[in-house]
Amino acid sequence: MDKIFKQAKKHEKRIREYRNIVLADLVMIGEIPAPTFSERYKKELVSERFTASNVDDCVSDEMGNVFGLIKGEEEAKTVLLIAHLDTVFPQKIDHTVSIRQNMVTGVGLADNSLGVTVLTTLPLILERLSLKFRTNILLMASSHSLGRGNLEGIQYFLKNPFMPIDYAICVEGHRLGRLSYSSIGMLQGEIRYSLPEEYDWTKFGAESAIVNINDVINKILEIPQPKRPRSTIVLNAIESGAAFSIVPTQATLQLEVRSESATMVQSLERKIRNVCVEVAASSGGEVKFYEIARRAPGGISFLHPLVHVAQATMDALEIPSRLSPSTSELAACIAHQIPAITIGMTFAKKYNEVNEQVMIEPLSQGIAQLITIISAIDEGYCDDE
Repeated sequence: MDKIFKQAKKHEKRIREYRNIVLADLVMIGEIPAPTFSERYKKELVSERFTASNVDDCVSDEMGNVFGLIKGEEEAKTVLLIAHLDTVFPQKIDHTVSIRQNMVTGVGLADNSLGVTVLTTLPLILERLSLKFRTNILLMASSHSLGRGNLEGIQYFLKNPFMPIDYAICVEGHRLGRLSYSSIGMLQGEIRYSLPEEYDWTKFGAESAIVNINDVINKILEIPQPKRPRSTIVLNAIESGAAFSIVPTQATLQLEVRSESATMVQSLERKIRNVCVEVAASSGGEVKFYEIARRAPGGISFLHPLVHVAQATMDALEIPSRLSPSTSELAACIAHQIPAITIGMTFAKKYNEVNEQVMIEPLSQGIAQLITIISAIDEGYCDDE
């Protein structure tokens, strides 16, 4: 295994020579809007890039996932590399990508146009490095992942796989050094508050939807959040009102419950739903809670060889590692008993803002990290004894 890790630094130096290939694809992929459920045009481009990279097979499925297969010489095992196609930004946002000095600027690059780009350029990089594997490498750009998508793309594939999957690596553009091997329990929800048309504004204490959704927030903040198991409620977004002289009658609050325990997620959910009932009764409005997405906690052991190999790879490339749970496609792989990890490719500034910046220099480390982990899997060092 030491030989593989020694090769990692050599791969990193060589990959620097091919960064322009990655940047060219990143500009093309990053400039195509792909909000969840509207990934069609980005999917078509990814399919074209897979074909241009001379993958052995390029296919797509009914859910809008697109695959590129690099066949192994023995095809005894298959490693699935996943990057989600969708981003959090709507089509109306300017998606122009610009390259300056050591950074690339544009919306949705770190999450996750860069991850998709690494998949489209990996076949050419492996060819330039003269690397061949006994193991199949299945490249997957997954659809319908974020928010209301609720990992539909990867879930659909794993329920209908056209080939068995032995390992999975989720490729994210941001946070080089992240190592996720477990999924935290999670619930994303939306609380919608609305006042009836016949609402009596003359009664004592009559208030607008903004005031009443604020009452919901205050009561949620009073809910105890245990430290064991570690749990939290995050308020993500609020929307209400239109302009002066217009009393808002509707408001929406988006929130997220996270916990190491599925039971605790359910407990906090019940308390949030009780808050909705209480505010509805006291305000005379309608308060409804809608589930958007859910994840079950789980994962492979910290002692699993795949985790050990990933950490050793980061050490060999002098990448400081940070262990943290994930709610990405990793959760779906875990649910199907597939050993899986999530790793990052580079660092970003102004993450998930319209002027987001991803760093160019660390990219060679990120890609070398991915190739080294694949090499170790290919040599059998990740097999769980």
